[in-house]
Amino acid sequence: MAEPTAAYIGLGSNLGDRQRAIKEALAALDRHPEIEVTRISDIKETAPLGRASQPYYLNGVAEIRTTLSPESLLSVLMTTEDVLGRTRRGGWGPRTIDLDLLLFGQRVIRLPHLIVPHPQMHLRSFVLDGLCQLKGDLVHPLFNESVRELARRLGGGNFVLDPAGPQLVSIGGPIGVGKTTLMKRLATTLDAETLREPYDTNPFLPQVYAGRKELALDSQLYFLLHRADQLRAEALSPECVSLTDYVFQKELIYARRLLDAEQLKLYERVHEVFAATVKDPVLVIYLEDSPERCLERIRRRNRPYEQQITVEFLDALRGDYERLFEGWRTCPLIRLPASEIGISDEGALEHVALQVKAYVTERERVAVG
Repeated sequence: MAEPTAAYIGLGSNLGDRQRAIKEALAALDRHPEIEVTRISDIKETAPLGRASQPYYLNGVAEIRTTLSPESLLSVLMTTEDVLGRTRRGGWGPRTIDLDLLLFGQRVIRLPHLIVPHPQMHLRSFVLDGLCQLKGDLVHPLFNESVRELARRLGGGNFVLDPAGPQLVSIGGPIGVGKTTLMKRLATTLDAETLREPYDTNPFLPQVYAGRKELALDSQLYFLLHRADQLRAEALSPECVSLTDYVFQKELIYARRLLDAEQLKLYERVHEVFAATVKDPVLVIYLEDSPERCLERIRRRNRPYEQQITVEFLDALRGDYERLFEGWRTCPLIRLPASEIGISDEGALEHVALQVKAYVTERERVAVG
């Protein structure tokens, strides 16, 4: 007899007696001679995905051991759903019971009727939280990342890929951390469009760094207008991923560091207007490094106006970024130590590119999921 495989099943219900439906589904699976339900995560109430107007769900995850093949297990799951009264409408409509095959050992399966790992599980906190409770060090076989790390990226949120919207990926982090270098390298691997910060064209910036505080507002407005123009939805390419070497939300970080009280008051009023026109990213990569190593890079690239930057200023910026991303809920967030993406490490670059692809909708992948 074949050795049993550990598999993980997503549980969901938002019609009728939700608790009873999940309980009966688990009992039916456990009665099967080739399935043993070994553990069940907490069952939690969650909002429906997207903007769907339907009842809240109860969701959880079950760990099973089975000697069935993945295809046979899928058949059992679907039969169980049918017996418990599920009506198949397609999409994310309400259902009495939903049993999704999330993981089957470390198998990767790509069939017309079965995709494992589940192609959207890395976007769902209600799935990843349940997996973390059962086995947080479980590794996703495609991404080679633990479910604990995948859950951390979501900050408790649940996200939906939008094939009709721009696929904007933003790389954030303090000055000198290597954002532009990473953007260029990823752009080649992903065949993506790049949108760079206008450091070299900002006529006020060198003078601000030289001590002309009265020009700080002009410099910040220059950046604001340029970035807002770049990130309008209609300005972003609908045909490919767009990469930026900044996150728009960092605008206020620098404004609060560089402007006096009167300048900041005016800037915030202008910022509010333009922020409403900007397209949010579908993914942010937060590139991290020590202030000392950032300062080394700044010295090496030798922009004259940056030579007054101190390690204390960079340390303060790092704290600002930490506060910005501590409560980040706009989109998935990957924290990436700069030391893990060395200049010549193509394997590390490919790994990061693979992660990025998971959070964007490439046109040839729209039908998946």
